[in-house]
Amino acid sequence: MKKIAVIPARFEASRFPGKLMKDLCGKTVIMRTYEAALHTGLFDQVLVATDSDVIYNEIISNGGEAVMSQKNHETGSDRIAEAVESYEADIVINVQGDEPFTNQTDLKKLIEVFENDKDQEISLASLMHEITEIEDIENPNNVKVITDLNSNALYFSRSVIPFPRDKAVKQPVYKHIGIYAFRKSALLDFYNQSPTPLELSEKIECIRYLEHGKKIKMIPTSHLSIGIDVPEDLEKARLEWQRLH
Repeated sequence: MKKIAVIPARFEASRFPGKLMKDLCGKTVIMRTYEAALHTGLFDQVLVATDSDVIYNEIISNGGEAVMSQKNHETGSDRIAEAVESYEADIVINVQGDEPFTNQTDLKKLIEVFENDKDQEISLASLMHEITEIEDIENPNNVKVITDLNSNALYFSRSVIPFPRDKAVKQPVYKHIGIYAFRKSALLDFYNQSPTPLELSEKIECIRYLEHGKKIKMIPTSHLSIGIDVPEDLEKARLEWQRLH
């Protein structure tokens, strides 16, 4: 299987504009993310897909590979689909530009989902991390996911799911980590579809796949992910980077 990693990178993020160009211990957030994906050695190609000249030039000037999006896109999946439409690939991995702590083990597990899916029933694979702090569980910036008994996603929400109606039932709560592996065909299907009702309500793009009946395999990880959604997250990321290096 040919595997391409794509990092969708918008400059004008609604909650934290310009976050991908902020400094993360000597390099920009987007450059840290690009290098982390490249250094895994898992991909035939790694590229950044962006609508920003600033981000494009940041990657190219540092020896990386980037493509300019020719259209405005509502979701990262749309931006990735446009970027890879003309590329030969079987599996496309979406590495979020604001998730600089991606690790090789997690990405390898996502790829293995498709290597083991002999009947090609799975359209996507993604990651989830158990969260236990009540403020994290109740934070709408943390997208939660629930799965069936075979670890296929049932639903994603910014609300608390599952709701703990029976306190005696100890059901873990999982945060969705926005790293996806797609079959290219499923990604292009998404690109050619209109946004769906629940997707629009929650503002969570992967719900569109569920609403169209696609199967999403969720892989649990214990790896701590720090997504940079707001300025406070950047400070957490800097502390974590210093701890790891």
